[in-house]
Amino acid sequence: MTSRVVVALRVKASPQRTFDVFVRDIGLWWKPNPTFAFTPRSPGLLSFEGEEGGRLIETLPSGKVFEVGKIRAWEAPHRLVFGWRQATFALGQDTEVTVTFEAVEDETRVTVEHRGWDTVPAEHVAKHGFPETLFLQRHGEWWRALLASLKSGIDAGEGAPQ
Repeated sequence: MTSRVVVALRVKASPQRTFDVFVRDIGLWWKPNPTFAFTPRSPGLLSFEGEEGGRLIETLPSGKVFEVGKIRAWEAPHRLVFGWRQATFALGQDTEVTVTFEAVEDETRVTVEHRGWDTVPAEHVAKHGFPETLFLQRHGEWWRALLASLKSGIDAGEGAPQ
């Protein structure tokens, strides 16, 4: 079984609005974490370029663009799948993030599953020497904080219109 992190949170918005804010306003709600930076020069501004077949990129203050991953599925407003890599990953090595947006009464449950960490060796710099369980716990805490930031933006009425 693959090493993965799964976190979920409900937001008071429709799946369409939540999906739109997630993808179109990621640069507003995304909170960089120095422990899990994409490049040594991070943080930059995250954005999705296009839809399926496009890219998730980080634009650094210098203007240089780092490709975090390819968008593998763009099924608005229900599901988004994209690759995730750091600059230190070997060529062709990445992990995968699946985000689902499920209507639950008048809210949307946003679930993030970030899998494939078993393809990254334990001694890799991306894991900071943490044992696997602790690494996954810390990474899960960051994803929880990111979803809380997404929720705060939606609750404040920020981001893409409904």
